[in-house]
Amino acid sequence: MKIDSSIFKAYDIRGIYPDQLNEEVAYKLGKALVAFLGAEVLVVGRDMRLSSDSLFEALSKGIMEQGADVVDIGLTSSPIFNFSVAEYEHHDGGIMITASHNPKEYNGFKLSDFQAVPISSIYGLPRVQKLIEEGRFVKKKEGVVIETYMLRPYLDKVLGMVDREKIKGLKVVIDCGNGMGGVSIPPIFRRLKDCKLIKLYFEPDGTFPHHEPNPLKEETLEDLKKKVVETKADFGVALDGDGDRIGFIDEKGEVIPGDLITTLVACEMLKQNPGEKVIYDLRSSWVVKEEIEKAGGVPIMWKVGHALIKKKMREENVLFAGELSNHFYFRDFYFVECADLVLLKIMEVLFREKKPLSKLVEPLRRYYVSGEINSDVKDKEAKMKELAKKYKDAKKIYWLDGVSVEYKDWWFNVRPSQTEPLLRLNLEAKTKKLMEEKRNEALKIIRE
Repeated sequence: MKIDSSIFKAYDIRGIYPDQLNEEVAYKLGKALVAFLGAEVLVVGRDMRLSSDSLFEALSKGIMEQGADVVDIGLTSSPIFNFSVAEYEHHDGGIMITASHNPKEYNGFKLSDFQAVPISSIYGLPRVQKLIEEGRFVKKKEGVVIETYMLRPYLDKVLGMVDREKIKGLKVVIDCGNGMGGVSIPPIFRRLKDCKLIKLYFEPDGTFPHHEPNPLKEETLEDLKKKVVETKADFGVALDGDGDRIGFIDEKGEVIPGDLITTLVACEMLKQNPGEKVIYDLRSSWVVKEEIEKAGGVPIMWKVGHALIKKKMREENVLFAGELSNHFYFRDFYFVECADLVLLKIMEVLFREKKPLSKLVEPLRRYYVSGEINSDVKDKEAKMKELAKKYKDAKKIYWLDGVSVEYKDWWFNVRPSQTEPLLRLNLEAKTKKLMEEKRNEALKIIRE
């Protein structure tokens, strides 16, 4: 079968429907994943995109014709999907039909092995791609579809990981971006005492009539910021399309970067788990490492990307991990993302501290950051080597993920995009003037 190889990304399969990714791809993918895993039972969930139902039908047909049963959990979020795969030992893996935060013309597939271990370019995805392209499958006794309701056991799991008596009297604005976050949020709030939920765009709608479901884009947060200030809420939250990424806004309408949320949640969890390990991605502020150590934890800097972080978490038995991209992972939630649990942990902190979120974050904003800046570069490897040579007098230079250069009062990381001819710069300094000076200096080298 001729297939557009560009749909196979580092961590999932994703493309424009139906030009790059369609029912034929879904059908063959169903067969290929059963063959790859030797699966007897696969969980399948889907988001609200207009093509998801049709892709589900084709995918399920492929899975069943290859001899496996389909556990159909219906319209769902990625955290509920991961729970469904990992919690039940007879589930051999699964596929979530979603294109996450991408615009409406996209769709895709996130693949999981047993216990929600991600199938990605570092494990399994190249083999699955080859099986699809070869298309040589032996017909087996056909499986069946089993419709299963997973929301209630998921809620029991997540709410059992916090103390609901310590979450009271908070007012929260949540923007689901017409994605799947709205599945779990209302029933969570119904189980909390005296907490008020103010809803924005909870109705699942694959046309995304209000904005792209991407909490990393500042322009998608405008309605949320206004509503938080207007209603005098304690804070605001934005979720992406499949509900596994979560962004936070303080009571003043200011965005809180993902690394500072990592810091707050890590320090909260370390109170009950002193001496445990916490992973943060190498784009994160110096603050993360400093505060984890202060809280009695062991900080581990690691590469960007959910599959890489989940693998490292399992290897090191890490308590918690957070990325600048608003992905947050918990050991006690199968080493995968759970945006709902992050929300509850932040609510625990707010209730206990009796301080506005802006005041809790204020001491963490002690350095100055550039934000992630992308540049078009043809020869990415050569440019990174040029940067390493230019800053060879640095205190530390390392190649964990791209090139990182560290001085006593500033640092930067430049890493290549997995899918585009881009280099991504993140830079931090102890003063605003130094940050701007070094940012401009590094960008000039990158873009020459």
